[in-house]
Formats: sequence, structure tokens, C-alpha cells
Amino acid sequence: MKKVEAIIRPEQFPNLRSKLEEVGINGLTVSEVAGCGQQGGKQGVFRGTAYEIRLLPKVKVEMVVEEEHVDEICKIIQSTCSTNTVGDGKIFILPIENVIRIRTGETGNEAIL
Repeated sequence: MKKVEAIIRPEQFPNLRSKLEEVGINGLTVSEVAGCGQQGGKQGVFRGTAYEIRLLPKVKVEMVVEEEHVDEICKIIQSTCSTNTVGDGKIFILPIENVIRIRTGETGNEAIL
């Protein structure tokens, strides 16, 4: 099993959610986060005063999947969330040792399906 974490632009999330549902990925954890990277920040103006926004809003999407689905999911994330500009985000893939469904006690792949 692998955990796929994607940090994406907030406006890309609705399309990503639809595409993941189409391939049977329904279990997601979604968090509103803020971050910075190569994109840097942006300038804002409030009542005539300029200020710098250093952390930009992003969405973090997390899912635990069977290892054979990781490449397909990464391709979906890339094709759906890419705008070909700096700040599109990152995908992180982490190994998962085990999963336990609290309600039933199921473990492993049975717990994520």
C-alpha cells in the first residue's frame, strides 16, 4: 500500500475529485493548507497599501491505495491539475506499513477498499 499526497491549486480540486471518482477512488482526506515554493508570493493591496502574501492557499489531497494503482493516480493528478505554470504543486508517495479499519478491525487492503 502507498499513501499519495498531492498539494494542488484549490481551483483544480473539483475536477480532480471527479476524475478520481471515475476510477473508483472515493476515500480521500482533503485539507486546506498554505505554502510557498518556487512560485514565491504575490503582491496585494489593501486600502492603498501594498503588502506581500508569502504563503499561498493550496489544497492537500491524501489517499491510501494499493500499490498497483499509484502510477494511474499520479497520471490523473498531473493531467487534471497541471496549468503548466509554477505553483501547480507536488505529489508525494509514501509507503504504508498497515491500515486498520476501526469499525470492523479489517486490516491491509480490505481496510482501504
